[in-house]
Amino acid sequence: MTDHARVSRRIGSIAESATLAVDAKAKALKAAGRPVIGFGAGEPDFPTPPAIVEAAAAACHDPRWHRYTPAAGLPELRSAIATKTLRDSGLQVAPEQVLVTNGGKQALYNAFAALLDPGDEVLLPAPYWTTYPESIRLAGGIPVIVETSVATGYRTDVAALEAALTPATKALVFVSPSNPTGAVYRPEQVAEIGRWAADRGLWVITDEIYEHLVYGDAVFSSMPVLVPEIADRCVIVNGVAKTYAMTGWRVGWMIGPLDVVKAATNLQSHATSNVANVSQVAALAAVSGDLSAVAEMRTAFDRRRRTLVAALNAIDGITCPEPEGAFYAFPSVEGLLGREIAGRVPRTSAELAELILEVAEVAVVPGEAFGAPGYLRLSYALGEADLAEGAARLATLFA
Repeated sequence: MTDHARVSRRIGSIAESATLAVDAKAKALKAAGRPVIGFGAGEPDFPTPPAIVEAAAAACHDPRWHRYTPAAGLPELRSAIATKTLRDSGLQVAPEQVLVTNGGKQALYNAFAALLDPGDEVLLPAPYWTTYPESIRLAGGIPVIVETSVATGYRTDVAALEAALTPATKALVFVSPSNPTGAVYRPEQVAEIGRWAADRGLWVITDEIYEHLVYGDAVFSSMPVLVPEIADRCVIVNGVAKTYAMTGWRVGWMIGPLDVVKAATNLQSHATSNVANVSQVAALAAVSGDLSAVAEMRTAFDRRRRTLVAALNAIDGITCPEPEGAFYAFPSVEGLLGREIAGRVPRTSAELAELILEVAEVAVVPGEAFGAPGYLRLSYALGEADLAEGAARLATLFA
């Protein structure tokens, strides 16, 4: 009898989501009575706007939402997403180019599964969100990491991408505003990278979920708007989670060429069928409404952003560039490594994050999760009082 592994190699090689793991550990400690402050999860602390909740509550009582609906999404929601995309980024798409998914993660999974064959390489600038490489690998692809640094503002460029290009390269993952760094590419940088990808015949998977969370002089730019020639080889991932404080509702979408969206819809029809109808009705209310809720959140995030970055940069051994988008600070903590802290000497940012949680009762995500050892990610999507207390604990720990 063949001695088969109990878990497949494909799934056994996938790492747990580090951000969710840190958040779960922080919540477990809080439930046990520990006063943990969590900078881990990328989750707005605001409630979902009342009008959206009311639309969902009404949907619960409507029998038509108690049944299966099309796997690609409610037709009215797909149409509303197309309208919202034109309003917010200037990209005109047909409703048939939209696939509604169970959050942005499923949109990414669908996109990579529809595009990649085993051995296809995908250029992935680092630091990257922890899910990208795992989703690429699940589809049989090979993530090819393109390093960036504080010196480049965590942005890649055509020269670095060209150096990583091989005959096996099929796609580029492009993210602006970025999780985990908060970097936002200038329009001319987006256009230059888009033209390069088009010239090389590459696909671009671009994650636009933080499109409305930009600060100061930074502006969001949608690559297929600036570079129309890439549109037929571009898949956009987005969702309601960050813009409308709807992380738990699990509604995202992918937008792409008709053949790719059709293939991804076929996959989803077997994987999950349709997204929960109540959540889809809530998303319909969200994308059909105005952007006043996100405007209020953005003002608060901007204030928290400046507060946290100033507090981090006041600590000897930490260097934190000012993020221009999303709601994360991504400081370098290399100056703290090898130093005695609370009787210990952390050698890696993972060890440092563990020390911070155990001693200061502050949850942060180590840079190893994002392909950037020597860094930490701190979300500032938490209440003002918690943010101030968490920053104070860090200052005390490293004093």
